[in-house]
Amino acid sequence: MGEIINFSDFAELPDIYEMSREELIELLSRVKEKIARLDEKEPKNMLSEKYELWADEHEELEDIADEIMDLLDEMGD
Repeated sequence: MGEIINFSDFAELPDIYEMSREELIELLSRVKEKIARLDEKEPKNMLSEKYELWADEHEELEDIADEIMDLLDEMGD
């Protein structure tokens, strides 16, 4: 099993261009799980600073997921 990646431990995303297809699929799964957990904690007040921070993290994770999916598409089956 691959190494568990905690995004808060990284200043930036690991080099996904150096990862194998299997590693990318595993990473994408973990990113999607993190998005789902984050969705459960969505602040009610959309005008609060807490919501703004939540939205920034959510958007960042969605961007990471999109980048991984694009790379997997480029790799093909």
